[in-house]
Amino acid sequence: MTTDSDLADQIVGAVREWVDSDVIGSADAFERSDEFPQVMFDQMCAFGLFGATVPPEHGGLGLDATTYARIIEELSRGWMSLAGIVNTHTIAVTMIARYGTEEQKSRFLPRMCDGSFRAAFSLSEPDAGSDTRSMRAKAVRDGDEWVINGTKMWVTNGVRASLVMLMAKTDTDQITCFLVEKEPGESFEGITASKKIDKLGYRGLETVEMNYADHTVPDSNVLGGSEGIGHGLAYALSALELGRINIAARAVGVAQAALDDAISYAKERETFGKPIAHHQAIAFKLAEMATKVHAARLVTYEAARKYDSGERIDLDAGMAKLFASEAAFEVAMDAVRIHGGNGFTTEYRVERYLRDTPLMIIGEGTNEIQKMVIARKLLEETH
Repeated sequence: MTTDSDLADQIVGAVREWVDSDVIGSADAFERSDEFPQVMFDQMCAFGLFGATVPPEHGGLGLDATTYARIIEELSRGWMSLAGIVNTHTIAVTMIARYGTEEQKSRFLPRMCDGSFRAAFSLSEPDAGSDTRSMRAKAVRDGDEWVINGTKMWVTNGVRASLVMLMAKTDTDQITCFLVEKEPGESFEGITASKKIDKLGYRGLETVEMNYADHTVPDSNVLGGSEGIGHGLAYALSALELGRINIAARAVGVAQAALDDAISYAKERETFGKPIAHHQAIAFKLAEMATKVHAARLVTYEAARKYDSGERIDLDAGMAKLFASEAAFEVAMDAVRIHGGNGFTTEYRVERYLRDTPLMIIGEGTNEIQKMVIARKLLEETH
């Protein structure tokens, strides 16, 4: 699937103009107060971003992964948290579109296009992050329903979500994905947002711990129907390939913002009678930063291109996520150093970029996990 290039450029251009005019100057206030940016969310809905990857037959834009990555990059250039508002929703869309029954597709996907019916993704637990086999959340069959008990961590958009893609083990220890429908809010019929997690960065949207106590889900809400029982982890890992492209694109956007601010500051700040950009030490640093941003963008777009062509991209998505996230951290740190003491203050945005970048290193599978995946794939290819 490939989006028409003119349409792609039009959509990305509209998002870019909005980021420049409305997001960059306003994000700091929302970020510092850790306040959900409702007005920005409303504009994202108007753009149709929540239906960006929903197939057209279900009312969405049906954009390809490359266009989606470009949009995420622009959002993150303005404020990385905006990309997080979209990401878990897009993972849910991908899972339903790819593995849902025809009934589930027709029931959920059209409602997921305008942002009024948002989704969250729930895999990690307090004692089971990357070690998914240690999952403790249980779903026990009771007639035509499943009774779910357990605690989930790091649920982005958990409070505002109307749908949660919940991974739980059945009574036969098969990891299965359940489509948990709920009303937005702190609690709903056996579901409680038991703790709001305060974070170093990635602020302005909620990340919560969610507790399930005898919450019931109809058998019709097992992703993929009866054939989906025991395949939840495989479904999730497949969708996380697009999630890792999202993370890589976020990293590119943040790195670009850090580079832009560093260049502007280096042109304006003078020492020893000339702008610091004219000092070789700073000029070389800017050159290195720009090269890292460019390389991160290329590896991210290549992973997205392969995704669009239908190729398996666990290796490419892992490389893109690994390289782009590490590059973003390095570029943001260099931007702070170029700003000197000013970079350590909240008066300049570079300190926010530095606080946001660790999320990309840790999220959607830590970079240590990515290295394991990459190494395993490389060794397989040598046989």
